[in-house]
Amino acid sequence: MTDALKRLSEEGVAIWLDDLSRKRITSGNLAELIDQQHVVGVTTNPTIFQKAISQGDGYDQQLSDLAARKVTVEEAIRMITTADVRDAADILRPVFDATGGQDGRVSIEVDPRLAHHTKATVAEAKQLAWLVDRPNTLIKIPATQAGLPAIAEVIGLGISVNVTLIFSLERYRAVMDAYLTGLEKAKERGLDLSGIHSVASFFVSRVDTEIDKRLADIGTDEAEALRGKAALANARLAYQAYEEVFSSDRWAALEKAGANKQRPLWASTGVKDPAYPDTLYVTELVAPNTVNTMPEATLEATDDHGEITGDTISGAYEQARADLDALERLGISYDDVVQVLEDEGVDKFEASWNDLLKSTQAELERLAPSEG
Repeated sequence: MTDALKRLSEEGVAIWLDDLSRKRITSGNLAELIDQQHVVGVTTNPTIFQKAISQGDGYDQQLSDLAARKVTVEEAIRMITTADVRDAADILRPVFDATGGQDGRVSIEVDPRLAHHTKATVAEAKQLAWLVDRPNTLIKIPATQAGLPAIAEVIGLGISVNVTLIFSLERYRAVMDAYLTGLEKAKERGLDLSGIHSVASFFVSRVDTEIDKRLADIGTDEAEALRGKAALANARLAYQAYEEVFSSDRWAALEKAGANKQRPLWASTGVKDPAYPDTLYVTELVAPNTVNTMPEATLEATDDHGEITGDTISGAYEQARADLDALERLGISYDDVVQVLEDEGVDKFEASWNDLLKSTQAELERLAPSEG
């Protein structure tokens, strides 16, 4: 048996599971993954919760109680999702304690309908942190233009954040700037910076999906040769940007005050194209102080046949830049691709949230007690 997940951890990659459901919590499966598969964190999103709540009867008792209280569907969703996150956070608490707060974390997302509203996002982040009430929670805020000042404000209040839906290198630099601004605000308020943590979720597979589609439309040999290269190139250049920002004088002053680096997190790491190895976005994105959040199928594939060969990012910056430049020469606009992906990302999460509202409303009505 090869222990690829153990080697991945030893290379400095924190393995997080990109999934959560009540069944996973109550069956002991989450505890088992922590114990046996080196899982040290969990991420959630509206799509994950919509799937969990619409399948099986694991939520019936709580939904029945909520229906009896005649709560709104929005309140019901918040009660259900924060209960799952709280329970998962408790299961991961030993990891949180053992890693000094770096891992053992569970992420929960602000309502995606607020993605373009700064003040509402800040208010929702505060509410979620209060509702879950666990130190090992990360509040997920999308890296939209409106999200950036919200990230700075929430970090400035001492709330740890998972910044999500990052596709472009320019936006990633803005995210790191927002994190540092937030830390500076927290420092001014006299908060303990050592207790504030953050990850920046840089999306991977969707970049290849969008660019490969455009390469197929071009159809030349040169275009074909670039298939499957853009996502890795983009992520590797993101890591280069991370190294630059977190070796700056501005960062050094915050680090001296006890601040933690905002780790890059590779998200959307399930391979969409069956022509590619199913561990592509794991084995080719290995570098110290990173997180890889995997769907269970990718976790199992890595465990089964992933080949971890050490750092696969640090020496690859020149080739990564050359690959992105080659795409531009073919007429594929990087700026257009990343904007399309951000817009689609927000729309998909909003659609999942609306589906979640509908299915939860139907369940509340089904389980509502008869009058009397």
